[in-house]
Amino acid sequence: MSLAQYADDEFFSPARIAETLRTTSEDICRTAGLSKDEVQGKDRVRSDKAQARLRELVETINKVEPRFGSALMAYAWYRSQPLPGFFGFTAMQLVKDGRADDVRDYIDAVDTGIHA
Repeated sequence: MSLAQYADDEFFSPARIAETLRTTSEDICRTAGLSKDEVQGKDRVRSDKAQARLRELVETINKVEPRFGSALMAYAWYRSQPLPGFFGFTAMQLVKDGRADDVRDYIDAVDTGIHA
């Protein structure tokens, strides 16, 4: 899916992400590890922290979408599937803990045939 689909005025938008993933903006913010206060108003949702968290969520979903056939199924995986080698944590939990690079490395390893 195109990154532009998730953005408004060149910034990631919880509402646009939620629309694509058939959920709510509040759910997207929780999934990204953002509090309601951190995303209220255009200035706050455009902060470096909020944009980084939303970008990591979108990048991870986009990376696995081809494997699952849809963004919605990729989102379900992101939220619920424990990753081997990460003590039962899901991609969502790892990204919220600042470990998005580990998740992307794991996905790359699986895609190349190396199992974690």
